[in-house]
Order: sequence, then structure tokens, then C-alpha cells
Amino acid sequence: MLVVGLTGNYGMGKSTVLPLFQKLGALTLDTDVIVKSLLTEEEVLEKIRGLLGDEVFYRNRSLNKRKVARMVFKDDALRRSLEDILHPLVFERINIFIRKKAGKARIVVIEVPLLFERGYENRFNRTITVYSREEKALSRLEKQGIKRQETLQRLKSQLPINDKIRRSDFIIDNNRSIKETNRQVKEIYQELLKEGKDGHHHRY
Repeated sequence: MLVVGLTGNYGMGKSTVLPLFQKLGALTLDTDVIVKSLLTEEEVLEKIRGLLGDEVFYRNRSLNKRKVARMVFKDDALRRSLEDILHPLVFERINIFIRKKAGKARIVVIEVPLLFERGYENRFNRTITVYSREEKALSRLEKQGIKRQETLQRLKSQLPINDKIRRSDFIIDNNRSIKETNRQVKEIYQELLKEGKDGHHHRY
């Protein structure tokens, strides 16, 4: 089984590309979904309360994620501390997913936003970066109701996209049509299948 990390910067198209791999037969996993689930767990919420205080919680004790985002994207140290709470748990869930699915597919593609920022590339057999022009990402997210300033702040907290492109095994240019993006995904998937056939194993 070949385990592949899919990354890219905010708004550049990771979530568009992941289902395209799934349609081709890859097992896929979105770590944002894992994080969403973790943020409902009492033990995790208590650690976040210890880090960020009561003001990031609603009266019903659920987490005000917008408030959390505003706080952590202004403060690098705080953001890393929150990541240190969440990321080990995320990788625990990834491990469980891979163990359960072992043998069911040759390729597993996992969407990991901070793959290079936190040095997680060694956990994967191959890495893919999806990229588009920053302006395109900004207007894409504006259409979803996310303010330009908020997007710029998030992009600033990530490695420049050119660094990610340079460090990746494969890249997907998501500047053009979905048809063109899909063509690139198919090419990469064929390459991965070939590698999987040659007996590469995951690193978990």
C-alpha cells in the first residue's frame, strides 16, 4: 500500500482534488474531517480550554471555531501549541484508518494541510502539492463568504507555495479547468499505481 500526502495552500484546491483520486479507486482521507470530530471530544476541548481560555467556548460548552481561528492565526506560538494538541491525535486516527483498510486498496491519499510546515513528509511514501495563483484562491474563498483579510492571514501562516512545489514528488496545477485538473490527477494516479505494483510499502 502506497500512502500519499496531498497538500497545498489555503483555497488552492486540495478539497477539489481529493474526490478525483477517490473516483479513480484510491482510498482517501481528509484530516479536516478528523479535526472536526476531535473538536467535539471532551478531553480535547478541555486541553483547548487550558490553552485558550473560556472565551473560545459558547454557553453550551461547544467550541467557537471562528474565535479560535482569529486567535491562533494572529499568534504563531499559540497556533503551534494548538497543533501540538491536535496533530498527534490526528495521526493516531490516520494509523487506525490505514490498519483497518490494509489490503483494500493499493493507494491511500490523505489530505494534510500542514504537511511541510510541520515536517510530516517523511510519514508518506509520496507527496503531492495542489497549487493555484494566490489571487484565484482569494476570489474562490471570497465566493464562499470568507473575507480576503482572513484568507491572507492564513496564507501568511503557511509556507510559500513555491517551497511546497519544490519539495513535492508530484504537483497539480489547479489554475485552469476542472477537466485539466482531472487529467493531471489521472496521470499521477497511474504513476502511483505503477509504484504500488513495484512493492513500495507505507511508512506507518
